[in-house]
Amino acid sequence: MFNKHVILYLLVATILMMMVGCNNKNETVSHPESTSSDVKSITLLFSFASATIDPHQDWMGVRAGIAETLVKVDEDLAIKPWVAESWKQIDEKTWTFTIREGVTFHDGTKVDGKAVKASFERLIKVNNAISSNLKIESMEAEGQEITFVTTEEYPSFLSELVHTNTSIIKADTENSSERPIATGPFKVVDFKTEAEIQLESYDDYWDGVANIDEVTVKFNSDGNVRALALQSGEADIAYHLPPETLAPIEESDQLRVESVPSLRVHFILYNALKPTLQDKNVRKAIDLLVNRPVAVSEIMNGHATAANGPFNLNFEFSSNEEPQLYDPAQAEQLLHEAGYKQNENGKLEKDGKILELTLATFQGRPELPLMAQYLQAEAAAIGVTINIVTVENIDSYLWDQQDQWDIVTYSNLTAPRGDGGYFLNVAYLPDGSLNPGGINIPELNEITGQLNVTSDMKERIALQKQAVSIIQKELPQSFILYPHIIVGVNERVKNWSPGPEEYYLITNEMDVSADN
Repeated sequence: MFNKHVILYLLVATILMMMVGCNNKNETVSHPESTSSDVKSITLLFSFASATIDPHQDWMGVRAGIAETLVKVDEDLAIKPWVAESWKQIDEKTWTFTIREGVTFHDGTKVDGKAVKASFERLIKVNNAISSNLKIESMEAEGQEITFVTTEEYPSFLSELVHTNTSIIKADTENSSERPIATGPFKVVDFKTEAEIQLESYDDYWDGVANIDEVTVKFNSDGNVRALALQSGEADIAYHLPPETLAPIEESDQLRVESVPSLRVHFILYNALKPTLQDKNVRKAIDLLVNRPVAVSEIMNGHATAANGPFNLNFEFSSNEEPQLYDPAQAEQLLHEAGYKQNENGKLEKDGKILELTLATFQGRPELPLMAQYLQAEAAAIGVTINIVTVENIDSYLWDQQDQWDIVTYSNLTAPRGDGGYFLNVAYLPDGSLNPGGINIPELNEITGQLNVTSDMKERIALQKQAVSIIQKELPQSFILYPHIIVGVNERVKNWSPGPEEYYLITNEMDVSADN
């Protein structure tokens, strides 16, 4: 049964939204003012603030249309050319890419093989995680070609080049954190850290000058504020809206809601460095306290699917098992088997120490704090104390304060390039860039190692399914649901819709109609 406090929270949030500036069908929704009647402008409001817009260290470079990678994925998650017009694999470790003629940086400099090589040399210096993922041993450039040699047989090298941090930028730029010079349809005019990016179209963009003249990207971690900004006309596109804020947007004839199944999963991550959570019975007990169908219906208002593993059900390598059922009685029994008994205050304790956990969450994805509150209430009902800590920068907190948290409501893209190898490497290997919980499962490490040198697709799918089975057995995470990407859009925005990969937000093809 869904916790009454969470239901009350959702009800109050909805009422507040209806009271504060909500528009109905007869009200006019404005939009951000342009500097001239002939200038087309658009404002996008995003949930996660960028402290830097260095494309080698932040995702917003590609998202905002500033930077581009050698290859990209299309709507079907197939890899297609981008800055590179073609590529070929010479042998197990060697790849050659041909750079498009006519591609220039925002300062007019031609992009050739040497420029791409310089960009990757800089990337390797400034981003250790991506450098580790790419496994580049050497590079050679001549004319419009660049050749990469990897340290080992690496079939996933091509898909790793889709990662936004592999953007091609002018390597010798002095201030890439605030004024990166790249190849996208828009160039940076101004950047205020964690607040706003001002962009203008790049007239010599290789794939056709953008329809939009000016773009403003703003950041706000409060989902209710993002929804209100869309309704008031302060934003044309507002990302990651809370489901409880959608009613007035859906009722407006000048706004629309785009709800797209994503390639991410919301889950509970356990800190494997903590002795308490090294007991699988404790992890399993917490897993049994998650009511996935209710989370989908009550917290996500139906904009999600119950999860049974790390990968979306539409992938061939996902699990065929049903999602774990909610069973607090069984959870309590498992904790008893782990040695926990109820004290006179109804708290579960072991060796004189109560079972008390710190749960970290963050507002950037507004449904996650609700899931944290729900879990807190369910745990309290069986005698487990969960203390919630809400932090601004969840990734920095998890890595920098590893001894301060036990569990976290977390969210990751798990197959952004249509293959699970990426997530298996970064989230489960001991040195993975998305493994702040210190997961280290030898059997899973071995399977991932085999996957990394396997190119046959059927064999890759089989290995990934084996990996998923191990994850379900060992339970380093509890998977809650596969969320939709919920985006509010002003109807003046044309030729645009959100993609499941969450990479390409601002494009040269998007447009706006005349004022409503």
